[in-house]
Amino acid sequence: MAYIPPHKRHSKDSERPSPVPELLIVPRKRHLNLKSPSKQHNYEKSGDVVYGENAIFKWLIVGNLDADDHNHLEPTSVKAFEQRMRKKPLVLVNNHPPPKENDDEGGSTISSTRSESVAVNVWPDLLSSFEIVRNKMESKEFDKGKPAMVARFGKILFHGSPSVSSESVQGKDHVAETTLRQMKRTFYTNTPCSYMENIISGVVPKIGVDLVEEKNIYHIKLSDKTQPGSALICKCGIKEDKKLELHKVQLKPIRQMVVDVSCIDKNLDLRLALYTKRTISALTDEEMHRIRNIVDSAILDPEVKGGLRWPFGKACSTSDRYAVIGVWHTTAKKYKSPSLSLMARHVDRFDFKFAISEATFEVALKLRRMVSDLQEEKVEMDSIFDMFKDNLRMIWDHFLCYDQYFP
Repeated sequence: MAYIPPHKRHSKDSERPSPVPELLIVPRKRHLNLKSPSKQHNYEKSGDVVYGENAIFKWLIVGNLDADDHNHLEPTSVKAFEQRMRKKPLVLVNNHPPPKENDDEGGSTISSTRSESVAVNVWPDLLSSFEIVRNKMESKEFDKGKPAMVARFGKILFHGSPSVSSESVQGKDHVAETTLRQMKRTFYTNTPCSYMENIISGVVPKIGVDLVEEKNIYHIKLSDKTQPGSALICKCGIKEDKKLELHKVQLKPIRQMVVDVSCIDKNLDLRLALYTKRTISALTDEEMHRIRNIVDSAILDPEVKGGLRWPFGKACSTSDRYAVIGVWHTTAKKYKSPSLSLMARHVDRFDFKFAISEATFEVALKLRRMVSDLQEEKVEMDSIFDMFKDNLRMIWDHFLCYDQYFP
């Protein structure tokens, strides 16, 4: 019988929902009872998200959310979400958006006020989280870890909770903030292709970043039987013989702070996240041998989701310690300046565990200089805060509105 790759098989469990982390409304510290707190972290069951021991979560609403604005929730189609949750998520829609903020002086003032309010709300949490990161870096708890502050753009998806059902809030002319606070939220980073293209052609020249790299890479996510809940990420390039070349093995980044912002007067929402990258350097020769065998067995196939498949029995190591649970193929353009780093990418993903595939267009902006300055021993907080406000104002003006790009 011919071998059928896992992502082409029909599975009775293909629509089984998976845990979707809910971002909390106010900051909360996670107190963990672990035997070795310096080396262990709080994993979601999916292995996709890792939170720091004292991670901060916050959700903000920026803009006018009152009855006169006729803000309401309406269902939207997100295939991957629907496959996991068995229902359509909701997005917050403003029926009467204000005039474009940059059309006149008044609009410019609104933009400045909105972005500054976010900066004021986020700044104390950022400093608190960064102090934890700095202490862990000084104590060598992070194995070659580097902090990064990233802005991502997309939509906050609202879905039901025990106290509020999605059906009960659909179709209403106005939705109250108290109702939104009771609902679960997921930040969805997929944007239209035309948005990404216009960021490249229109925004990149304005913010002073230059193209430094074009990437064509594959990631293979492996489960590790010895560490349930965790996942290893194998970052791979392509050799001349069309085989994969393993570049590095990483752990999922640790999220130290996540702030999601519902931008009422914009078409996109904003996520600000401080996280720490982690590269593994302590794998034994035997462990690397097993991982390389899986990577070397992969076959490039543009006809399958994620772009990779394996011969029968080769998607796991001989001892079954490591097994492929996900793949994604990324084509990306990376832009840099001394202050910023912008990544615009197309990602083709496949989750072996839930048999769910998704292709997305994503834009992410790293605040390089601000993070670098925060790591200095003698830090002038006022100047860094001004930089943070300038960055958010730039984001507000150029990254959160796509009505001029899309019909």
